[in-house]
Amino acid sequence: MVIGVSACLLGENCKYSGGNNYSESAIEYIKGHEVVSICPEVLGGLPIPRDPAEIVDGVVKHKDGSSVDKEFRDGAKKALEILKDTGAELVILQSRSPSCGVNTIYDGTFSGKLISGNGVFVELLKAEGFNVIDVEEL
Repeated sequence: MVIGVSACLLGENCKYSGGNNYSESAIEYIKGHEVVSICPEVLGGLPIPRDPAEIVDGVVKHKDGSSVDKEFRDGAKKALEILKDTGAELVILQSRSPSCGVNTIYDGTFSGKLISGNGVFVELLKAEGFNVIDVEEL
């Protein structure tokens, strides 16, 4: 089986802070499978590190109100095409992210409060019928 995985979970220093979200449970789960590492935010041309972003009224923005929606959505489309081209059957993503958050994301107030919702990449994946899980479900 081909599994797409958020690059940060594999230890790649691509998250907004410049660090990663290395996950031993993700590493264990993907053993023996073909793995496609993806970071839609980097694919969208965003730098590392970068200012944190949240979804505010349906638009991905920085705390100062500047929009990075185009970069997030362009990166999500590029990541989707990579997963389609590689035949990925499952995608394991990082919790709470405005790109990769599955079922739970930050509320757009930059206060750390969580709400029900999906990141922009997750929305695309689900619309295309991908099986998507949050790393915390492993």
